[in-house]
Amino acid sequence: MFPKLDPLLHSELRLAVMSVLAGVESADFTFLKAQTGATAGNLSVQIDKLATAGYIAVEKGYKGKMPCTTCRITPAGVEAFDTYVAALKEYLSGGQA
Repeated sequence: MFPKLDPLLHSELRLAVMSVLAGVESADFTFLKAQTGATAGNLSVQIDKLATAGYIAVEKGYKGKMPCTTCRITPAGVEAFDTYVAALKEYLSGGQA
């Protein structure tokens, strides 16, 4: 039997955001937008969903006079991401993992 995939991470954009954040200490909104190719509105909605789930922490502030949103993956987010990746590996191995 295949493991259940986390529906929150099964979204292409949310998975992309989590993948970026898993490899860095933190990332600002502009960097995430560039890395994912998402529109600002869609990225904002997906960041809110991940933050509500506790998978990422969002910090809003300013760089000079410009607003700046910075995101980082939380320990719960790391665990969810690692579990998701392990489940995908099991799917790819035909359930033999």
